[in-house]
Amino acid sequence: MRLFNQLFWLTVWGIAFAYIEASVVVYLRKIYYPEGFAFPVVIAETGMVIVEIIRELATLIIMWATVSLAYERLQSRMAAYMVLFGIWDIFYYIFLKLILNWPEGVGSWDLLFLIPMPWVGPVWAPVVVSLGLVYAGTAILLRNREDSFFHFSKRFIWLELMAGAVIILSFLIPGYAVIEQGIPDHFPYYLFWTGFIAGFGAFLNQLHHS
Repeated sequence: MRLFNQLFWLTVWGIAFAYIEASVVVYLRKIYYPEGFAFPVVIAETGMVIVEIIRELATLIIMWATVSLAYERLQSRMAAYMVLFGIWDIFYYIFLKLILNWPEGVGSWDLLFLIPMPWVGPVWAPVVVSLGLVYAGTAILLRNREDSFFHFSKRFIWLELMAGAVIILSFLIPGYAVIEQGIPDHFPYYLFWTGFIAGFGAFLNQLHHS
């Protein structure tokens, strides 16, 4: 029962924080994109960019602080972080759709992140990653509930890190369009799906054999 209580409040937290994040974007778009968000993106002054980057870092820190207060074991914290991040990201887009009627569709391009350089991709891509994170994180927490913990091998950890790096690379490649003040016109699907299938497949295999 304690696990489901924790998951419930993590979900509530993720949804509430997604609204806060979406509201900030609403304000920014009203200022920089009064006619609606579109590429090429408006390059804000350096001070504003720094503020935005620090805000992104603060968001990640707040999430980690939250799961650290809820769980003691590192594995459980990481799993809860995955769940929290996924819920936050999914509902972020839900709230933007409700408030701004954006994105127009799952294929709409979005500026996803700024660290260490712009991440760009169609909306469906981060949502797919988020769904995978929620599933994997929940599965780990369900196992941890019985004081049973996964023993991830170094090989598995490296495979997941490499898969994550490939997914990130698929966002960074079209991100160059932001730097060059251009419009992204191609998403490297082969990189994204290679990274996602490799990472998610390896986790499902670990789950089945543990």
